[in-house]
Amino acid sequence: MAIRNNSNASSFLFILMDLPGLESAHCWTAIPICSIYVLSVLGNITVMYIVKSVPSLHTPMYLFLSMLSMADLGLSASTLPSMAAVFLLGQRKVEAVTCFVQLFFIHTFSVIESAVLLAMAFDRCVAIREPLRYATILTTKRIGAIGLVIVTRSVALHLPLPVLLRQLQFQPVSALAHSYCVHPDVLRLARFSTQVSSGLGLFVMLSSLGLDAVLIFLSYVLILKTVLRIASNAERLKAFNTCISHICAVLLFYTPLVSLSMIHRFGKKNLPAQVYMLLSYLHFLVPPMLNPVVYSVKTKEIRVRILRMVYHKKL
Repeated sequence: MAIRNNSNASSFLFILMDLPGLESAHCWTAIPICSIYVLSVLGNITVMYIVKSVPSLHTPMYLFLSMLSMADLGLSASTLPSMAAVFLLGQRKVEAVTCFVQLFFIHTFSVIESAVLLAMAFDRCVAIREPLRYATILTTKRIGAIGLVIVTRSVALHLPLPVLLRQLQFQPVSALAHSYCVHPDVLRLARFSTQVSSGLGLFVMLSSLGLDAVLIFLSYVLILKTVLRIASNAERLKAFNTCISHICAVLLFYTPLVSLSMIHRFGKKNLPAQVYMLLSYLHFLVPPMLNPVVYSVKTKEIRVRILRMVYHKKL
């Protein structure tokens, strides 16, 4: 029987999913997953610490990088509790209220990360197209305002999602497709009409991730047009090289997301469940782990500071 009373949202449960085919080996699968979380936390905290402690890095590019690290930490913290419960403790049951809260934070931090990537694209666009006005356009005050708008937009867009989900009817026990709660997965388990929640979810997706992706693409069209006007090949390469780290971060974030969307709409029935779940894990776990690595390798200032920290510790 479905739960019909909205006040009883805490009395029905969702069942989180192990990796298909590896349910009996969840303790072993916990090792790489926990390792990814540890690397993500250490990497992003290190980047944030370096940017904060070095006054010369208090520039727009590195301030946006700190925002990206904060978003990555938030995304990791949002998915960790349920995944640790599943893979470390074998605990797969989660109350509806807890699931809706996790869903809110996962989607909020995902959109925050997307918006930060857009802000970083704008930063690179201004730096290449208007180098003489760069410092006056992207002041510390404006960067703070951009950060506030990013957080406000993300929270405002996603607050209605858990509220509307509480109005829906579910079975007393419903099995999810992942080891964490996301809106499309929860919504598919609802009974009766889900048009409002589904429509809102689509609107949020298009007005945040979709719009951000389009604006990032347009930013790079402008960057490419400016770079191609530069006469010297060496200067072209130097200008484009400042964008490599950001391009890698964008690809890490959007490639699994776009792949998931395409599979969900066109090829989900023809692919094994493991492929769909692997892409989902890649989307939520890999960017927070690899973004610090990419920026450490490609950004000299960050790389030098990390090497100094390691060198001094060895001494």
